[in-house]
Amino acid sequence: MNGFSLVSLYRSLVRHKLYAVLNIGGLAVGIAVFLVLGLYVRFETGYEEWLPHHDEIFLVQTEYTSMGSTFSGAFPNTMGGLLDQLREDFPGVLGTRVDAEAFNVVHSGIGIQEKGALVDPSFFDVFDLPMVSGDGAVALDDPSSVLIDQPLAQKYFGGADPVGQTLNLTVRGKTKAYRIGGVFKSLPKATEFNFEILTALPKTVDEPFWYHWGSTSLFTYLRFGTPGQAQAFAARLPGFVDRRAAKDMGPNASRMMKLNLLPITADHLSPQGGQADSTRQVVVTMGVVGVVTLLIALVNYINLATARSGLRAREVAMRKVLGANRAALVRQFIGEAILLVALSALISLALAELSLPMVNAAIGLSLSIPYDMVVPALAALAIVVGIGAGLYPAVLLSRFPAASVLASARSPGGGRSGARVRELLVIFQFALAIAFIVGTIVLSAQTAHMRDADLGFDREGLIVVRSLVETDTGQRQSMLAAFRALPMVRAVTVADNNAGGSDNNNANSVPIPGKPGDGPSLRQIMVGPNFFGTYGAHLVAGRLFDDAHGADDFSKRTKGGTVNIVINRRAVGVLGFSSPAAAIGKTVGSGKYLYFHIVGVVDDMRFFSPRSTMDPTYYLYQPQLDDYAVATLRYSGSRQAAMDAVKRAWLQIAPQIPFDAATADQRLADLYKSDDHAVNLFTIGALLAVLIGCVGLWGLASFNTSRRVKEIGIRKTLGASSSDIVTLLVGQFLRPVLIANLVAWPLAWVALRKWLAGFDDPVALSPLYFLAASLLALVIATLTVSVQSLRAARSTPAWALRHE
Repeated sequence: MNGFSLVSLYRSLVRHKLYAVLNIGGLAVGIAVFLVLGLYVRFETGYEEWLPHHDEIFLVQTEYTSMGSTFSGAFPNTMGGLLDQLREDFPGVLGTRVDAEAFNVVHSGIGIQEKGALVDPSFFDVFDLPMVSGDGAVALDDPSSVLIDQPLAQKYFGGADPVGQTLNLTVRGKTKAYRIGGVFKSLPKATEFNFEILTALPKTVDEPFWYHWGSTSLFTYLRFGTPGQAQAFAARLPGFVDRRAAKDMGPNASRMMKLNLLPITADHLSPQGGQADSTRQVVVTMGVVGVVTLLIALVNYINLATARSGLRAREVAMRKVLGANRAALVRQFIGEAILLVALSALISLALAELSLPMVNAAIGLSLSIPYDMVVPALAALAIVVGIGAGLYPAVLLSRFPAASVLASARSPGGGRSGARVRELLVIFQFALAIAFIVGTIVLSAQTAHMRDADLGFDREGLIVVRSLVETDTGQRQSMLAAFRALPMVRAVTVADNNAGGSDNNNANSVPIPGKPGDGPSLRQIMVGPNFFGTYGAHLVAGRLFDDAHGADDFSKRTKGGTVNIVINRRAVGVLGFSSPAAAIGKTVGSGKYLYFHIVGVVDDMRFFSPRSTMDPTYYLYQPQLDDYAVATLRYSGSRQAAMDAVKRAWLQIAPQIPFDAATADQRLADLYKSDDHAVNLFTIGALLAVLIGCVGLWGLASFNTSRRVKEIGIRKTLGASSSDIVTLLVGQFLRPVLIANLVAWPLAWVALRKWLAGFDDPVALSPLYFLAASLLALVIATLTVSVQSLRAARSTPAWALRHE
């Protein structure tokens, strides 16, 4: 009787089937949740690790340090000509640029938009992009060649070899035939690179801001042999900035702007522009959900295991009588616990495999289980948890004297100390579960608030046509006229920014007369006719732009002259005015460039992510806006009918340019996707956490109630009613749930306060959220234990007194 017995384990499970199902099932669900969310976290933290030598590649960040609230912080892109100047000052530096753009493939006279990028010929010196056919480096030396990925090769050439064939592409407004120089492997999902076509950057670029310090237009990557070389190079960058940027930013330019080297693997989760990164917060949140759910499941397992062990006291006593020593008993209990946890882990793998297709569909990924990593980890978990769960009951039961146990009418349950331990574990479980419920309520409230908040404009009935930016001047005017002629279209405007944001972001320092310095930084948005009317913006003071005032037209500006502007409400205080009315008629700016005469103030219009700070903004007016012109239409009637009519008008005028349009609601919804995923996954985690906690509470209620049957019979004999018994039992079981609130509330408050800090317009952490979560937990717990309590209360005193 000193060896490990599988028969003993089997008999224990069969004798107490309910406890076995609750124990094994609860732990399996917890491990499965941890496994699935762990795969998600692993995916999000593994960006660019597929690249050979990824530890040698760094992204050059542009960090603005003195631009006020607008565009402060680090950005992942740089001035277009930065690499040229780096090569001049540091000969031998190894780098490349990537300018991601949408390319138009003209196929059968119709434009099809594909994801492309213009890169330096040195691209393959930095990135070892896996090639299927052709020579990538040679192809990029030829400006008339392109590289395409495997799916695109299959899409346009079928099974034929595409190398040497031609593809008609529109790149930066120019259409020509490009020769296919090679095919590269399809990029994995865990990458920030978003291109299917590569072609060479022009050797000479005719762009006014290509060498203008303070502008950002593309991504610059550098490669170093060792991290030490990268650190040494980074230390030389402040001097380089002071030397090169003085012409645009004055002396000591590095006090205003820095260049940082960011490991390429850190780019995906790196905050941009000083704003909280939603993806990073979602990843951290999901990691916490996975760990906490596993922790709840482990605590639940240990709690039920320790409670169930008391039912085996007589078995232990008999084994002692037959010669088993304490060491053998400890080995038996720990071995059983390890096997049960291993069984739970095996079931969790099946649950994870079954749930992955639904998870992948929900978040748009293709997660899979790497069994070579997961199986050893689960084996280690089984050993650690098995020892932890089996050690306490093994030591406890091995101490019981065999004679007293066999002579007793009931099995020992660990005494008062055992009950206290189990109560503490229930408190811990429900504290985490209640914190989960609070988090789910607050996350849902914040998401609803983002969608329902006043954005400063009427987002219903708007269509944003982004592809207008790809048209030439003649096409643009014809297109806008065709849009205005549509019967359901009520208004049309253009601007270089729009609902949902755009690729064009500009900010300028606006000097305030009488105050030293360059003044605060304000976002600049260029708008066309009827912009504010189309968007339904709220005029706060003054007037809007019109063609009757010549000074409204920015295209007629002269250096050192004055141009009229409209500002938003946020800019009023930043520019030093006490009220919107006080700003009207005032002039700011500098004669070095332009004076700005304020003619109107509008409410803040939120075009960007709810996690982005609402910027102080000034608007400029240009009747014939060409650069970065995006159209916005206000329509009435059916959304689908309006979209179909706009698309037909587009195909009649510019069929070779892919039609890219969406409603304002659709574009704004894209900004909320990551937070929607967080709410959905967090809700699932909270439901499972509560479910696992209730499983444990139900098991303990069943265990404790069965041990108090005779006590209940005596109470009823002495006159206690069924309702008295139910009240007594439910009250005792709810005590740990009530105490759990004292732990859950501060825990949830600290975590949620930090999470809400990432939003520019967060909801208040109302006590009602916490009270609602506690009430819900109490209701669930009451329903959980009421079944056992009612069953015990309804038993007859005679039966209860005879019960063993």
